[in-house]
Amino acid sequence: MARQKMSKHLSFISVLSQLIPIKLNQSFSLSPKKSYPVQLLQYFTIPFPKALFLLLSFLLILTLHLGLHLPLSQVPCSPFPSISARYSSSGNISEFWRQPNGMGYKPCLEPSEEYQLESVVQMANRRKYLVVVVAGGLNQQRNQIVDAVVIARILGATLVVPVLQVNPIWGDESEFSDIFDLNHFKHVLLADVRVVSSLPSTHIMARTVVEKQTPMLVSPTSIRARYLKRLNKEGVLLLRGLDSRLSKDLPSDLQKLRCKVAFQALRFAKPIMELGNKLSARMRSKGPYIALHLRLEKDVWVRTGCLPGLSPKSNKIIRVERKLHPKLLTGRSNMSYHERKLAGLCPLNALEVVRLLKALEAPSNARIYWAGGEPFGGKRAIRPLIEGFPNFYNKENLSAPVELAPFAKKSSSLAAIDYIVCEQSDVFIPSHGGNMAHLMRGHRAFFGHKKFITPNKRQMIPYFLDKTLTELEFKRVVKSLHENSLGQPEFRTDRVRKDVTAFPVPECMCNGTDTTL
Repeated sequence: MARQKMSKHLSFISVLSQLIPIKLNQSFSLSPKKSYPVQLLQYFTIPFPKALFLLLSFLLILTLHLGLHLPLSQVPCSPFPSISARYSSSGNISEFWRQPNGMGYKPCLEPSEEYQLESVVQMANRRKYLVVVVAGGLNQQRNQIVDAVVIARILGATLVVPVLQVNPIWGDESEFSDIFDLNHFKHVLLADVRVVSSLPSTHIMARTVVEKQTPMLVSPTSIRARYLKRLNKEGVLLLRGLDSRLSKDLPSDLQKLRCKVAFQALRFAKPIMELGNKLSARMRSKGPYIALHLRLEKDVWVRTGCLPGLSPKSNKIIRVERKLHPKLLTGRSNMSYHERKLAGLCPLNALEVVRLLKALEAPSNARIYWAGGEPFGGKRAIRPLIEGFPNFYNKENLSAPVELAPFAKKSSSLAAIDYIVCEQSDVFIPSHGGNMAHLMRGHRAFFGHKKFITPNKRQMIPYFLDKTLTELEFKRVVKSLHENSLGQPEFRTDRVRKDVTAFPVPECMCNGTDTTL
């Protein structure tokens, strides 16, 4: 009874955590000794009379400190504050943060009249169904889903929601709807391809046409010749092994469909989007930020035929692993490590990334978010970055354990969170190529040509190895090598090797002029 009476006389006021400065270089982890609710990350509760006095005092001091020039809503988490980190001492915007000239290019996905008429006929056909099984990591899966939608369109088939094969490395058993927003996927593609969650009962017992390995760089004509007759007869086609199989040289309408799937239809599921947006807001709370995709994992060093260079012992471990698994080496097995390095085929290590950033005049106080798997060598592998740029974070030290808990053992969901934070960054730099860098390049171009720095490794590495260069000369050379590698609009001139999902100009973007690059 005493406790009940006391509760009637207490009032509480909530103080937004946005008004309390938080040092993001400290983990948000909660103390293991006490079980606090997650709401403590956002609110602090204080008895009302004292809280009101403290709050008013705080607001008065804050207003005086800011000189009445900045509205309270911009402190400190607005995406557009007055940011000292972004400006040079002269007051001009720092060259490093300056965005490339997008030349007015905007998404341009309107299909032809012929395509739209074909859509009406295709939507009425409910006899043919395409089932696909996609494999690999998140971004491999996304590439294969893009291809699956286009193949369904080519065959005039209904697409059954793609099946995600259990990843043998990470044991991720996620389904499509765990990673992507399924309703959004269906809605965006409503005028292109009919998508259903499962085969109808009329087709479950059908004799399925199974293709375990789709041919390389297959064209729409070849797809129809290979599958259409059997699909019309049996009603169901099952495809596996779609990775990079579809030709990159497709008719304009199909190129637009590829962009539509990659950049609009494949939106991540709501829980993933919410956490990704939260982490991005925390990174941006004190200004612009850089996102790095670091490829320093053990399997990357083994597959590329390169060496981490941490120590003779670490190099030996990689060499032994490569001899035990020779099939893991991806191409050019006759090249030595040194030859691969000079050819630009090796990932940049942490020290090389630091030298690149400093040469491009990234501020030492720049906030950096890094994505990627566990580096071979642990913290030692990324120590140069931590020492060169102290404001260095990843999803683990930006979030509370309770926030990441729902995604435990779900590697694709964790990779999706990384993707969101990287996509929303002011500057993105991959240390090596790959599916994420490929999609990120296209995504950032499609949504405004946001700065994307492509390390020019082949031309840059000899200067990294030249000990006679002064730091000033090294900086001049590196900046010169990257003048045209900052995310500017780039025409997809190589229609055989370059994918429209990485280079969306000119098929998926237009600027209303005849301007050429």
